[in-house]
Amino acid sequence: MWAHPPWVGTFLSPARRGRELADYATWCNAVEGNTTFYATPPGTTVERWADQAPDDFRFAFKAPRTVTHDRRLRPEAHRDLADLLRAVSPLGERIGPVQIQLPPTFGAESASTLIEFVRRLPRSHRWVVEFRHRAFFDGGPAQRRVDETLTELGMGRVVLDTRPLYARPASTPAAADERRTKPSLPVVTDVMGDSPIVRIIGNDDPASTLDGFGSWRERVVDWIEGGREPFVFVHQPENLRSPSSARGGPHPVGQRGGGGP
Repeated sequence: MWAHPPWVGTFLSPARRGRELADYATWCNAVEGNTTFYATPPGTTVERWADQAPDDFRFAFKAPRTVTHDRRLRPEAHRDLADLLRAVSPLGERIGPVQIQLPPTFGAESASTLIEFVRRLPRSHRWVVEFRHRAFFDGGPAQRRVDETLTELGMGRVVLDTRPLYARPASTPAAADERRTKPSLPVVTDVMGDSPIVRIIGNDDPASTLDGFGSWRERVVDWIEGGREPFVFVHQPENLRSPSSARGGPHPVGQRGGGGP
């Protein structure tokens, strides 16, 4: 997100209503595009994004839920995906890797469907896949087949790192809700592609969340030095401090950082 009411007065200027993305971009240089999971944006909305986002800003959009959850990657899902790519095309180079976030029920029996789907994806864009089913984390046949295909195509797996979320008991309803919707899965970094995405899900304690964020610094530096363009996103249950957490610090400091909530 980039327009969060609790951020007004801290990360967002109360005098710049409607310019939240421009304000957010002074803190972070990337954002997850959750809005595209629920609906394809109209042209006027994309034009507004293009007007506010700097040239080096990146949107890591999510494929529509009609693609992943409703049609479950069946061949007709490519039409919905093509509609999204056409809609956001005015953003040009600001389009980062597109995320294929699979539902928790998408298991080993659907591995062939996934392989067929990713082989048909246009090479004009970068793609990453987020798994929620344990069959793709156990080293079994389904994981091996999928990982081999992603490696062949230069695609990566999104890392959903919920270790900070589960590091301490939930102390707020928001944290309890995060635990219901974010699974505790192994962290797999063997197949990351040229645009690794790490989503760090924190807990109610900012310091603990920052510890989880900091544990990735060395690996991210290695990726950058190896010529990759990593994307690191950090969330907290109520996202009150996420922009400054994404910059690696607990407090607003007034200059631009390199991650995104």
